[in-house]
Amino acid sequence: MAKASDEAEVSQAGPEQADGSGGTRWRRFALVAIPGFVAAAVLGGMTTQGLLAASFAVSGDSFKMAADQLRGDGFAQYGDVAESVDGESRPVGLSYVDSAELDNLCMSSLWELPIGEATLVITAGENNPVEGSSMVIDIEQLQGNAEFSEIEIGRDASTLDKADGAQGPAGGFGLQSDNITVDDMELTSWAVTAGTLRLSGLGLAIQPGNNECF
Repeated sequence: MAKASDEAEVSQAGPEQADGSGGTRWRRFALVAIPGFVAAAVLGGMTTQGLLAASFAVSGDSFKMAADQLRGDGFAQYGDVAESVDGESRPVGLSYVDSAELDNLCMSSLWELPIGEATLVITAGENNPVEGSSMVIDIEQLQGNAEFSEIEIGRDASTLDKADGAQGPAGGFGLQSDNITVDDMELTSWAVTAGTLRLSGLGLAIQPGNNECF
């Protein structure tokens, strides 16, 4: 456990191969919002039902997250819509993780300022993992080497039960698993919310130019 002085806590609220343990490994795994053959129908249905990806209007810019490894218990995902303050609607894979640990986390956001580009860079978890609970992530794209245990793909989103609060619209495309591990994670997101987020060894810097995590 990291010392209190090293922690910052924020509280808010590829081929596929199977192994003998029932896990499934996808090399160079990518989740891009939702599979194309169901995206139009699912996103259209959710827009009419007012099911939005976050409880707040997102900014007009996405941000990037990278980690050596993400380990999560209780994972579920279905398609949703993120709405920004400029009135834009963006399809996302709304992803729930009951509890997560991330090694060597990097988060970055590229800003356009009157004096030129600048990058907000947040780092944490180099020596002790970042810990998050009740995480909800609006995923635009996720890449890495992923392993799931007891995965279910194509389950109706309204019946998802492996992550708390992850039920989506009836008839929607969903997936879930008991556990998820992603090595060499590179993730583009519009929003992240969490019950708690503990950042061990936090570093924050504003750097001139484009210095994003990947």
